[in-house]
Amino acid sequence: MSSGRSGPGGQGGPGGPGGTLPLSGLTVVSIEQAVSAPLATRHLADWGARVIKIERPGTGDFARHYDTRVKGLSSYFVWLNRSKQSLTLDLKRSEAVQVVERLVASADVLVHNLAPGAMDRLGLATATLRARHPRLIICGISGYGSSGPYRDRKAYDLLVQSEAGLLSITGTPETPSKVGISVADTAAGIYAYSAILTALVRRAATGEGAALEVSMLEALGEWMSHAYYATAYGGTPLPRTGARHATIAPYGPYTAGDGKTVYLGIQNEREWQRFCREVLAQPKLADDPRFVSNPRRVEHRDELEAAIGEVFGRLTTAEIVARLDAAEIAHARLNTMEEFAAHPQLAARGRWREIDSPAGPLRAMLPPVVMNGLEPAMGPVPAVGEHTEPILSELGYDRETIAGWREAGVI
Repeated sequence: MSSGRSGPGGQGGPGGPGGTLPLSGLTVVSIEQAVSAPLATRHLADWGARVIKIERPGTGDFARHYDTRVKGLSSYFVWLNRSKQSLTLDLKRSEAVQVVERLVASADVLVHNLAPGAMDRLGLATATLRARHPRLIICGISGYGSSGPYRDRKAYDLLVQSEAGLLSITGTPETPSKVGISVADTAAGIYAYSAILTALVRRAATGEGAALEVSMLEALGEWMSHAYYATAYGGTPLPRTGARHATIAPYGPYTAGDGKTVYLGIQNEREWQRFCREVLAQPKLADDPRFVSNPRRVEHRDELEAAIGEVFGRLTTAEIVARLDAAEIAHARLNTMEEFAAHPQLAARGRWREIDSPAGPLRAMLPPVVMNGLEPAMGPVPAVGEHTEPILSELGYDRETIAGWREAGVI
């Protein structure tokens, strides 16, 4: 299955004018659900890997039922599962586990995000599979890791955001707030993806597979490192500052005289000097002892905000933006999702494609890495079990066996 053939409904093969996609010929088997593992494997599929997604018979991945916002399909599932093949198996049945064993015998990568210990109970322990298949790369994703006192705790995204301290620094002074996307799941998925690619590079050099482990808490914890250092060595917790930055000023939303909001950010002292001189038209403010460095500006944030507000209150949004542009000060508008979807920068760079799905054609964004001369796979979103029979036939199971398994609920 890692011979370079895409298989029934699979990806791999031409990647545009530059030729074959870089992961073509790789087969990934994934016992996955929700967000973290599906995100990792979708990125592998984007670049040509054949990804066989194992789902529950009938219902499939429970993320299929999170919502019905995309023409009756789940927005999460559509995002995370294009270009994959769906194989339904009831892993409580020994016949289904035997199918997995046959799949991984010729696969390159096995990914799973079941609860710690679940793969062992299925007879698919990492040590056992690695002993049988030394070139196999196995990546397990969990909430808190395979050891420690939190090992068996359920780990939903909000809960991991809480445990990692993210809620303590996000929101307003009065109200801690979760991040509006599944940031803990996403962090784990991206680190799993990069770990698998790293292990593939190592295998190419040594011929040896790998056992990889990624936890949501530790993945998000890496993203929390700035907050940790600022707090542990700064002596006080970072405040919740809404859309403003806890340790940089000025940085955040500012109201113009016409009532609209402009978002801006100052990153260094050269920008601060230009901001005072060209945007505020108050060059002396740059050398005010209260504002002469970023730590001083943060310390005197209220006075800084008042000084900026007094100038901005006399200007329209268009006037402020014109001054910011002339001074080369970074700024942005607050877009809705509709405005983001119509963003002129994405349109100019051709970042949208159309993919197929059980609900018909859907708009999808290309993955965020541009590889010169190559077009990512961007294949269809599969229906539940859409590829079950072709995959089982490919593995050598006959029609009678497949029909019997379907009747018995194995598939």
